[in-house]
Amino acid sequence: MKKINVVGGGIGGLAVAIRMAVKGYKVNLFESNDYVGGKMSQINMRGYRFDTGPSLFTQPHHIEELIQLCNKKPEDYFKYHKLKESCRYFFEDHTRIIGYTDSSLFAEELSKKTSIESKKVQNHLKKSAYLYNSTQSLFLEKSLHKLRTYTNLKSLIAICKLPSLDLFSSMSKRNKKRFNNPKVEQIFNRYATYNGSNPYKAPAILNLIPHLEINQGAYFPKKGMRSIANLLERLCLEMGVDIHTNSKVEQIAVDHNKVKGIHAKDKFYDSDIVICNQDVYFVYENLLNDKKIAKKIQKQERSTSAIIFYWGIKKSFEELELHNIFFSKNYKDEFHEISSNHKVPNDPTIYINITSKEQKKDAPKNCENWFVMVNTPPNKGQDWEKVIARTKNNIIRKLNRMLGVSIEHYIVCEHVLDPRTIETITGSYQGSLYGTASNNRKSAFFRHPNFSNKIQGLYFCGGSVHPGGGIPLALSSAKIVDQLIT
Repeated sequence: MKKINVVGGGIGGLAVAIRMAVKGYKVNLFESNDYVGGKMSQINMRGYRFDTGPSLFTQPHHIEELIQLCNKKPEDYFKYHKLKESCRYFFEDHTRIIGYTDSSLFAEELSKKTSIESKKVQNHLKKSAYLYNSTQSLFLEKSLHKLRTYTNLKSLIAICKLPSLDLFSSMSKRNKKRFNNPKVEQIFNRYATYNGSNPYKAPAILNLIPHLEINQGAYFPKKGMRSIANLLERLCLEMGVDIHTNSKVEQIAVDHNKVKGIHAKDKFYDSDIVICNQDVYFVYENLLNDKKIAKKIQKQERSTSAIIFYWGIKKSFEELELHNIFFSKNYKDEFHEISSNHKVPNDPTIYINITSKEQKKDAPKNCENWFVMVNTPPNKGQDWEKVIARTKNNIIRKLNRMLGVSIEHYIVCEHVLDPRTIETITGSYQGSLYGTASNNRKSAFFRHPNFSNKIQGLYFCGGSVHPGGGIPLALSSAKIVDQLIT
């Protein structure tokens, strides 16, 4: 029986471990933390429970496919439901827009609140579906670095469609031309942040992202986002994967350009194949000691990071209709500051996730848990203590101004993550949440492939390699590796 060592227990690592075990390999998975799940973790304090990492769940069929691969019934392992709305948008002029996860309802809502013709919104979402369906098989489901990818009919059709895929205009320019309405432009531009990019630089092909949330739908796991990681861990164990937590991998052993295994906790684990779910920069910098490739990766533009405040709130704000809030003002100026000057703006765009009705057990009675996030540049030596203090002050002032409350009086506990701690906890280089940014039309090809061209038996999955970050793409990367390993 061939042996496989998986380095890193994030979502991609867990998924690829399941797939390899299903194929009959002997699989060991190594995770430096005392838990698996990577960014998809949780925080508990003073009766409040917080999901960390991803807050939006789309394309549940990826999870169901893994369950079915293990000859299990999805309904016995994973329960979730579709959300009627994924978020609400609050603007300084008191406009409030509900982010329905239905294209017709959302088009009507935008028409009612912004005077944009609903047909324009529906046409935009049809274009979003076209972009996704035209690129899915080529860019999201297969390796871009294998010749055979380009020799099948679906790929040839996708290549023929390239001129119509908005590769030569920025996301922002396309949305401005299509709507010429600041609020609607802001709403659709924000989808660039779903992969840590800048809508004023990223190609308009990224307008495919709203298709997942609005056309296909947003979902919520019955036991919270962390339950996804718990489910994958359960499947790993049931399929015979040996999970080693508190086991930091120190080196990948290579002999004559072929992997031999890994070194972890002063012990050598031999294997025929090594699959890395760790940030690809650290794989080359630390595990392979290949400074040349590490330096090349280092030169690529990193995706955004974040400052995140986890607040226990001693009051329910249901009467204010707050649920997955997106506060915004001067979005273009803000993103220019973040991406160009590496500053956090004085009037930030704020993302807030608040306890849903399904999660009341995650906060004391009549209380809520708030996940408050501001996008930031990755860590490049900024004085984060000062930045965090200033950002918190700006957030509180903005919330108080817009909601007419003194929110600081209701915060009973707090936990903070910033680019430094994100890197330490999750192993993401510079704390960037999605590896390299997707700010030009060739970004997909610049991402590291899912295999090594130089070292036989070395593969890669997860958000820092093709096809990118986020739950669906991390799971897709595991599937691509599965296709590469026979």
